[in-house]
Amino acid sequence: MVRSVPLILTGLAVALAFRAGVWNIGAEGQLYAGAVAAAYVGLAGGDLPSAILLPAVLGAAVLAGALWALIPALMKLHLGGGEVITTILMNFVGIYLAAWVVHGPLQESRGVFPQTDQVAEAARLPVLIPGTRLHAGFLLALALAGFLWLVLRWTRLGFELRAVGASPRGARIAGRIDVDRVVLLGFLGSGAIAGLAGGVEIAGVTFALYEGLSPGWGYTAIAVALLAGLHPGAVLLTGLLFGALEAGAGAMQREAGVPSVWVGVVQALAILSVLAVDQIRRRRATLGAWGLAPAVVAPGGGTTDG
Repeated sequence: MVRSVPLILTGLAVALAFRAGVWNIGAEGQLYAGAVAAAYVGLAGGDLPSAILLPAVLGAAVLAGALWALIPALMKLHLGGGEVITTILMNFVGIYLAAWVVHGPLQESRGVFPQTDQVAEAARLPVLIPGTRLHAGFLLALALAGFLWLVLRWTRLGFELRAVGASPRGARIAGRIDVDRVVLLGFLGSGAIAGLAGGVEIAGVTFALYEGLSPGWGYTAIAVALLAGLHPGAVLLTGLLFGALEAGAGAMQREAGVPSVWVGVVQALAILSVLAVDQIRRRRATLGAWGLAPAVVAPGGGTTDG
């Protein structure tokens, strides 16, 4: 479950952006931005009580992730820049920013390893089950998934996000939705959640920022979100699945001699299967709308429309 938390959070970030029609491929960079901010606040506020410092650490991560997403958002809205390219480029900036930080201003006090000192105890998430590494970030991910489902399903903002995601041009022509505002909120919300993933990793697992903190969670999150059909509740399940696969990859290689790269193969096959089924359903719906649905053999031997 510990390995699932960053996948669930970044998966929710990607799902929110895609629902709004925003192709945010930058969850990786936003995660790193959140991790850098969380580590800085956790180190700087070591004398503060946990009731103040822990929310400050997570809040800094959320703010940093949102600000990191704001840059490609403004480029899209005001300069017409494609968010796929700009968010990917921002990933590299975030990764190299973290590398510079751990080799420079925040390097651990001995100056030996490319990482920061550990954050204060007050900046750490509580452990849910003694003797394990399962931390309160898992509950935070569950709560956030439920909150996003409520927003998308029952609020006006959720309707606007879904409408713009379905047809930005149609929403703009209708004139009742401020499309630019919705796109901006999609960017900021997605970046904030991805930044939170970085903060939770610092406060709940590593307690320090180091080079290569993420093994590519921001990219795997795209697969998690797509496999879940962009549904927040399903993201929980796919995040747990992918987390279990990643957690078991090392043990599988040690015990059975099966290369860990096969985990990536299984993940890819799962995604391709879901996408193929979705395309078949869309094609059948299109054919049905035109009265061209293929005939299906009925149980009695006759045929019926598919």
